[in-house]
Amino acid sequence: MSLKTAKSLKTGKIAVKTAKMAAVALKKKALEKADSERAYHHGDLHEALLQAAKRVAEREGLVGLTLRAVAREAGVSHAAPAHHFGDITGLLSELAAIGFQKFRAAMVEAAEKAKVAGISEGGARAKAYVGFARDNPCMFQLMFRAEKLDYDRPMLHEASVQAFQNLARAVGAKRHEEVSPDRLTLEQGAEIARLWSMVHGFALLYLDGRLHNIMAGLPPGTTEEMLLAAMLRPEAPPKA
Repeated sequence: MSLKTAKSLKTGKIAVKTAKMAAVALKKKALEKADSERAYHHGDLHEALLQAAKRVAEREGLVGLTLRAVAREAGVSHAAPAHHFGDITGLLSELAAIGFQKFRAAMVEAAEKAKVAGISEGGARAKAYVGFARDNPCMFQLMFRAEKLDYDRPMLHEASVQAFQNLARAVGAKRHEEVSPDRLTLEQGAEIARLWSMVHGFALLYLDGRLHNIMAGLPPGTTEEMLLAAMLRPEAPPKA
């Protein structure tokens, strides 16, 4: 056997050994992921995937939120998110539904506390609205990104409708009249749109850092909350 042939055989054996080691490593990794998924109960894995998606979104934004990224974050197989949510639209829609549920709960809690304290419920709801956006910026932006969501999915449809109904009831309380979201008068609809536009617009300006110039020109110690409260106060009649 020539030296060249011997070296060639040795190289071939090393290549085969390396390939076998790589295959074993891949198999081990796959088994570890399978074990990880089996370690969860069905419901636990579903919740773990949602929490993983929230972390990915907060860290990388909505652009970086993919099924593969969620699987990596949760330490499970790439097929796991698809099994639970179908596709990325399903995952985003469920995340948005959870956001609407927490959003509504925050405003209801704020209104109840305001009622006990004898202060404006409307102002408390508005503060809670902006506070939710401030504390959950990625979730808040997702909730109003219709092109990424499927509102025909029952969980998201119900959660978003309940959030809107809560807003309509708040306007009804302010007007001291019954407000039915599916049978609005023009005046009621206009009031809902006015308040929603004002508070939602304020929240977006706050998140985008667009209030800086206004805040810089206000007296020292003025906060965004104080600015919002001033916006919500009834406009004073013009001086004679």
